[in-house]
Amino acid sequence: MSESLIQAVEKASSSEELVKAVWALSRSQSEAAIPMLIKVLGFNNPGAAIAAVEGLVQLGDVAVPTLISDLDGYDYGARAWAIRALSRIKHPQTLEILLDAATSDFSLSVRRGAAKGLGELRWDQLSPEARERVQQKVLEALQTVAKDEEWIVRYAAIVGLESLARNAFAEEIREYLQQRLGVEADLTVRSRIQLTFDFIGKIGNQ
Repeated sequence: MSESLIQAVEKASSSEELVKAVWALSRSQSEAAIPMLIKVLGFNNPGAAIAAVEGLVQLGDVAVPTLISDLDGYDYGARAWAIRALSRIKHPQTLEILLDAATSDFSLSVRRGAAKGLGELRWDQLSPEARERVQQKVLEALQTVAKDEEWIVRYAAIVGLESLARNAFAEEIREYLQQRLGVEADLTVRSRIQLTFDFIGKIGNQ
């Protein structure tokens, strides 16, 4: 059945038909669909890409190795969608990919997606020793990304820091955010920093 659904994607003759075909393929939850779903990320069709990301996220961990190996180094749009999928799957195996994307990719959409995802990795899949080491790397990366030249990337880094603070470094992150409040120029980012700062204060008092 998945073969016919894959062929439907390949033969789609309009944007609308393509989106419908990709949604059908995504809902099949077939591992055989993974390569085609990843290919769709580069079709320059946001509706189809959203459907493909949903399918990959639902497939979960099984999609991670192919997403990583097929990550497009040239098409930043496809790369941004792939990073979005990896960020939502949250597997610790994606750590190095997300770290690199968040701190050095030229595309702000890639950096934004990776920054948010870094704080939400599934820490329970790591040993206590590995978890502490990885969380330290994530903390340092997000503190760097929180100074990104693009406000929307800085915003995503604050969201990532809030997620990380739920599991580790809450007080250190709160102190860092207090420093950022003193230098952040963008009102939207300042508001998000304040929200996170207050949230961490509440969980610290529980």
